[in-house]
Amino acid sequence: MILAAGGSTRLGQPKQLLLFQGRSLVRHAAETALASVCRPVVVVLGARADRLQSELSGLPVTVATNLQWEEGLGSSIRAGLNALAPGTGGPEAVVIMLCDQPLISARFLDQLVRVHQSSGRGIVAAEYEGAAGVPALFSRAYYPELAALRGRRGAKPIIVKHAKDSERIPLPEAAFDLDHPEDFARLEGFSGGTIAGPKGDT
Repeated sequence: MILAAGGSTRLGQPKQLLLFQGRSLVRHAAETALASVCRPVVVVLGARADRLQSELSGLPVTVATNLQWEEGLGSSIRAGLNALAPGTGGPEAVVIMLCDQPLISARFLDQLVRVHQSSGRGIVAAEYEGAAGVPALFSRAYYPELAALRGRRGAKPIIVKHAKDSERIPLPEAAFDLDHPEDFARLEGFSGGTIAGPKGDT
């Protein structure tokens, strides 16, 4: 599940359309997920959903539109779960990631799945800056708690609450996200990555 519904209020322009390695961030995230073992791939859109959906053209992903995206991450997770696991069905586990963490690799997503399968832990999360967060895997047992999230806080409280059933994997790259214009300059320092304005801008 890729969360890409936000309005980019701190940035002032849709971060989902910013270019990284020649692709918009939302397409980059979708292609990263598709390169992993995770299936199906659900992309949650909200603000500017019509415009963003064209960025996913040709990709075998399911688009879930969050009409309540202004409520925050909790509403996007609910929308994604409704598309991924209606009722009590759905896959054994879900991996949640953000579209504005461009340094996340498919290899790391696969590692979340492997650790879940080998350890039996219901939650496997990235660890960075002294805390755990997304990308993170949650087993089906946690779907009700994920669906009950409200407000702007994401899934971190669930990880903290169930620390005994959680495994953490160090991933300093996850600390880098794109919220402010100065983040773009930092991104250029990473090998293989450049950032530009949204398509069509000059």
